[in-house]
Amino acid sequence: VQLQASGGGVVQPGGSLRLSCAASGRFVRLNMKGWYRQAPGKERELVAEITSGGSPNYGVAVMGRSTISRDSAKNSLYLHMNSLSAEDTAVYFCKAEVRTHWGRDVADYWGKGTLVTVSS
Repeated sequence: VQLQASGGGVVQPGGSLRLSCAASGRFVRLNMKGWYRQAPGKERELVAEITSGGSPNYGVAVMGRSTISRDSAKNSLYLHMNSLSAEDTAVYFCKAEVRTHWGRDVADYWGKGTLVTVSS
């Protein structure tokens, strides 16, 4: 199972971004779960996730200016974020909960990440 994130790059302060994450491979169950980010010298933190009840949950730093969504038919997860600042500069990772075969436990899979740099 592979998760491929895209949409990163250089964004001007005050701008917006849209990240996408697509899952591929063989699995019997896939739950595109959420987005996390890791800035240089900092721990990985939650950006946004979709709870087991289907509701969004946002990290404090991005609340009010982010929207997470997914398209189950496309095995894809999306993140839209606006009003970006330098503090949003980080590598953004997507995460999915995957059951590769019946009888096996669900495991977390991570994408390799996409770099977002907020700079003028």
